[in-house]
Amino acid sequence: MLADVAGASVIVLAGRAHLYEGFSAAEVAFPVRVLGGLGVRTVVVTNAAGGIREDWPVGQLTLITDHINLQGESPLTGKHDERWGVRFPDMSAAYSVRLREVARRAADAEGIPLGEGVYAGVRGPNYETPAEIRYLRTMGSDMVEMSTVCEVIAARQMGLNVLGLSVISNLAAGLSAEPLSHQEVLAAGEGAGKNLAALLTGMMPTLGSSSGR
Repeated sequence: MLADVAGASVIVLAGRAHLYEGFSAAEVAFPVRVLGGLGVRTVVVTNAAGGIREDWPVGQLTLITDHINLQGESPLTGKHDERWGVRFPDMSAAYSVRLREVARRAADAEGIPLGEGVYAGVRGPNYETPAEIRYLRTMGSDMVEMSTVCEVIAARQMGLNVLGLSVISNLAAGLSAEPLSHQEVLAAGEGAGKNLAALLTGMMPTLGSSSGR
């Protein structure tokens, strides 16, 4: 969908493809390839993630500062297409420092609590075991989810600036006495929608107004 939001022209994609649905990593990343081909230079990726930090409440909006790819896949695997960028892209600053600062300012202005942390991308679709969550925490992960990573890799290969935002939709396995539920995840995402919309709208006037990472 094409839209004008707070004076900024945006393209909104509804939903995404996942590896667990049987799509290849290249297919998962294809929408990002299309956006880059259309001339988009800034991409905002959102997801619902399980919280590994116990001090984050369900519904917390969280900036992704970095990720750990545990999906066993990359959209760059296979024959290299030079149109997309270099064969071995640098991922040391996958998530834009500048865009995170824009998000923090917008969150402060709107009075929206905003966390930040490292995201672990797993393949799914089953939820993780408590032992796997302890492993992810030891690795330095703050949240875990089943998407986003392939899209970000493709975006960075194309030189796009990336902002990542997660909604903490549930406490990860072993952190709560309650069993994990997909309905809980959906409800948390819906509940956080108002804050997410306000945050993104507040960012629009400055989202693409300056260059650099």
